[in-house]
Amino acid sequence: MTGGGETWARAYHRNTSGAELRSVLTLMGPGGRTVELHCALPAHDEPGSCETPRGPSEGGPDAYAAVAEYAGAGPVEEAPLLLRAGSDRAPVPEASDRPGASG
Repeated sequence: MTGGGETWARAYHRNTSGAELRSVLTLMGPGGRTVELHCALPAHDEPGSCETPRGPSEGGPDAYAAVAEYAGAGPVEEAPLLLRAGSDRAPVPEASDRPGASG
C-alpha cells in the first residue's frame, strides 16, 4: 500500500479454525530492503489484520511486493503452511497507455 509518500503492507484475516494460527507478512522493496512482521491470529471468528510499519517510499509501487504466509500453531519445523499469498507488482503503463500520449 502507498499513501502520503509512505509504503507498507497489510493482510486481512479471519481465523475460524478453532486454534491460534501464525502469520508472517513480508514487504520487499528496492535495494533488497525487507520488512518482516510476525502476527498471531487468535482463535475466534472476528476479522483482523496484520500491518507492517510505514516507511518512506523509494520508487513507485512497482518497486515493492508483499507476501503473507499463514501457518498452524506449534513448533515452526512442524507447523503446516496453510496459505501463501503474494501481491502483484503494479503494472508500469506503456507509453501509449499514458494520458496525452499519441501512438
